[in-house]
Amino acid sequence: MTSDAAFAQAIKSDFRQAALSEQDRAMLEYAEQLTRDATRLSPDDLARLRAVGFDDRAILQITLIASWFNYINRVADALGVGRE
Repeated sequence: MTSDAAFAQAIKSDFRQAALSEQDRAMLEYAEQLTRDATRLSPDDLARLRAVGFDDRAILQITLIASWFNYINRVADALGVGRE
């Protein structure tokens, strides 16, 4: 977590342009692909995560957390939660 507003904005605008570690960038790219089209993930995507230091448990946690956020946001959108 960061209190650096400029860094947070850079991630929000385009995480690829933010000053991230290789590990954080790989994690976010994986989460983005999982969100856009999980069927296009391949063993190469998992190998990239392993190459930057994630073990199988961490990869599972990244997958579960990103998937849960995708799920709960879709439920909220479908039910109109948070709309004014």
